[in-house]
Amino acid sequence: MSSGQNSGGLMSSAGLVRYFDAEDRNAIRIDPKTVVAFGLLFGVFVMVLNVVAL
Repeated sequence: MSSGQNSGGLMSSAGLVRYFDAEDRNAIRIDPKTVVAFGLLFGVFVMVLNVVAL
């Protein structure tokens, strides 16, 4: 491999890193605690449905 060739390593992913680090004003923002709470409530709901189905 000559020194003039681009191996496509880190430089090719730099644009994606900048893209995903950018804040979008139109994006839906959800607090992480809300996601965890919803997951726990959904899990309890599924367990209740399993008990009722027996």
